[in-house]
Amino acid sequence: MKKIILLACLAAMPFSGSAQKLPLDQKQLLQDIKVLAADSMQGRLSGTEGSHMAQEYILKRFNQIGLKPFNGSFKQYFKIESKRLSVEQATNLVGYIPGKSGKTIVVSAHYDHVGVRNGEIYNGTDDNASGVGALLAAAAYFKKNPPKHTIVFAAFDGEELGLQGANAFLENPPVMLEQIILNVNMDMLSINSKGELYASGTYHYPQLKPHLEQVAPRLKAKLLIGHDKPEQGSDDWTTQSDHFQFHKRKIPFVYFGVEDHPHYHKPSDDYVNINPDFYAEAAALVIDFLKIADKSFLKSQ
Repeated sequence: MKKIILLACLAAMPFSGSAQKLPLDQKQLLQDIKVLAADSMQGRLSGTEGSHMAQEYILKRFNQIGLKPFNGSFKQYFKIESKRLSVEQATNLVGYIPGKSGKTIVVSAHYDHVGVRNGEIYNGTDDNASGVGALLAAAAYFKKNPPKHTIVFAAFDGEELGLQGANAFLENPPVMLEQIILNVNMDMLSINSKGELYASGTYHYPQLKPHLEQVAPRLKAKLLIGHDKPEQGSDDWTTQSDHFQFHKRKIPFVYFGVEDHPHYHKPSDDYVNINPDFYAEAAALVIDFLKIADKSFLKSQ
């Protein structure tokens, strides 16, 4: 009888992570990624009408959330010169939530993708409407739960053309570079059949590892650490997204993303192919880490 009672109690207990309430509005998260990955956005190639439409949507969401602009504007203009494309007026979108410490975390995700090729729209749902949706979810969380440190939310343009938006941001930062003590970059969070989200960066910044290890697994998503060692070759993600521009300036980073999948840089990277529950919990894991970082990691900086 005691064994039966014990088994009944265990069955009634939630699985690890399942009792954790999501620190975000899942419906809004999915709406954000769906809108940004719509055919009407034409693949969000820098300098195109689709890019401008994406900008307007992100700006609307910044205002709804209540982010503050720097110097009266969320827009940071810059010029793109690359082998593939020249853009006279590319646009980063940058807002912030003020803290009291005088130090800053930059949360980033690029909103551009590769546009239309051979008549096919590359919607870039995972790459990287998913990162922008998670960025907006994190902004909404910290607007309601003010951080100790200022958090800048940066939706970068020009990542697909050589990480140029992140470079422009750091060449003309809205705060002094010395104040930026951490970059949390998100690029591809919504497609993984194994429920695995990777955090890259601790090889270079080992002080981050204990804080990542505090992030509890969720029912449909678990956090793995890796993909950041030079000997891993193409599996070393250090240079593969906007966080590399921070790393070049010796600013610690954590890059959150999934491993490559069959839809990467393909026309099939559409909303219908994401894993919605995994995506919501992956975005929640990023927020979980930001909460820990704001309270723990930054005390020693």
